[in-house]
Amino acid sequence: MAKLKYLECVLCGHQQPYVPLVAAVCQQCGSQWLEARYDYVAFKQNILRGLPGRPANLWRYQDILPVEAPAAINLYPAGGTPLWLSQRFAPALGHNTVYIKDERYGPTSSFKDRQAAVGVAAMLESGVKEAVIASTGNAAVAYAAACARAGIKLWVFMTSLVPQEKLREAALFGAEVIRVSGNYDQTKQIAAQFAQRRQLFLDRGAGSLPARESMKTIAYEIVEQLNWRSPDWYIQAVSGGLGPLGVYQGFKELFSMGLIDRIPKLAVIQTEGCAPMVRAFKAGKDTADPVIPDTCIIILSTGDPGSSYNYLWRLTQQFGGTMESVTDAEAFAAMRSLAKSEGMAVEPATAVAFAGLEKMLRNGIIRPDEQVVINCTGHTFPVEKHVLGDQWAVDVHLSEGQAAAPREGVQAALENLDEKTTTVLLIDDNGDDALLIRRLLEARKKYRVFHAKDGIEGLKMARQKRPDLIVSDLTMPGMDGFGLVEALKSDELTRNIPVVVVSARDITPEERQRLSGHIEAMYQKGSLPSRKFVEQVVQVIEEEKDKE
Repeated sequence: MAKLKYLECVLCGHQQPYVPLVAAVCQQCGSQWLEARYDYVAFKQNILRGLPGRPANLWRYQDILPVEAPAAINLYPAGGTPLWLSQRFAPALGHNTVYIKDERYGPTSSFKDRQAAVGVAAMLESGVKEAVIASTGNAAVAYAAACARAGIKLWVFMTSLVPQEKLREAALFGAEVIRVSGNYDQTKQIAAQFAQRRQLFLDRGAGSLPARESMKTIAYEIVEQLNWRSPDWYIQAVSGGLGPLGVYQGFKELFSMGLIDRIPKLAVIQTEGCAPMVRAFKAGKDTADPVIPDTCIIILSTGDPGSSYNYLWRLTQQFGGTMESVTDAEAFAAMRSLAKSEGMAVEPATAVAFAGLEKMLRNGIIRPDEQVVINCTGHTFPVEKHVLGDQWAVDVHLSEGQAAAPREGVQAALENLDEKTTTVLLIDDNGDDALLIRRLLEARKKYRVFHAKDGIEGLKMARQKRPDLIVSDLTMPGMDGFGLVEALKSDELTRNIPVVVVSARDITPEERQRLSGHIEAMYQKGSLPSRKFVEQVVQVIEEEKDKE
């Protein structure tokens, strides 16, 4: 297997080691845009031997992805999506060689499944147990599904403007959904502050190397599906720009290995109500000024693309291309036309790309003899999931009419969120018992559960996390439950935290006396059904809250 050798700064060429899940900054010039470099010679040799024995998904190209742990690889089998030749939509516009890269065939029906597959695999490889992501919809759903498969607790922050179906679907996969009454840029700020407060891993989207690297597998698949040829154009609708940034890393790698003879021109499409990239491009600027989104296509409502635009602009200058915008109405018209002509149900964000294609063909930007690949980034909404009832999200409200998210507003929102989440520390060396109790508690959507495997670790976490309740086994290696309870009650930081103990054996009168006055309740393991036990634990929590 080829390995990631180093990171290279796009601006100054400085090379430095890759540190997993750490935001990379060039040690020479301070740039935040570094690209991964692999053993491409070894990878090309593998390709020349053929790929028939490899999986038919993105892990087909695992040699050039920043994940090495066997347990993490192929955990979430995204990618491997079909490439269709448009039968009626494009020919009706006078073009017969438009191919559709159909990302609707991923686990959650969007191209963000690739990002989740590699991003969560990297988390799993690095031992991440809990993570935070801000999203306009598709990434949240994809990460929620992948994290569920990996056993990682996920906090999803989405603007309340996101369609309820997207929010509900993320919750269905077990994510803790935080619905913020602000725009996407405010939501990202709150998510970052939340992750910092709780010392949790934050997925940074386009700023995350695993996320960007995941997208280059689209380029590898396209080239392989076109019999190792490159198209003339690649088209994609964008919000923050992660997709094409990653895709073009793939095209550049393939070109450097001599596997394709050219790199396609890039067409970036945005909705007119949120088109900071297009405005900057048309003005001949290499930086984009933020805008306030004014579009009903919320998935594409990133008003501040940051440095992503600069790098996309560089790609258009180097390889050719353009940036175009379309109205919401044009996108919805393309959505209907695509359904009727190709039998494809796509989400509005995808329809923006097809409306852009129509505009470019109409204006003669794309020649009739040029081969085009357009990214069909996602499916329209699946059937709404009603199994969750009504209590599946926590709402965080910013102040009325807030144009930006100042620190005071963010802090207030975070404190509000903290108040609505009850934390439980579960201390048990039996992983199966702990996992069952944890899932039952978290399923109520009120409780955030930490798990420690023994008394020593539990005492440390109790001091750090200051949970609302501690549930502890009595029989554990190292410090047992008796010693733990005594240590908790002798520490000023933890003495007021209520404790519930469970035991797999009968305890003696002397042991009962040792616990007397220090715990809220004691239960015999196995004497109560697990769900009933959780109900008892919740009752203790509620009683303690009532005392406050």
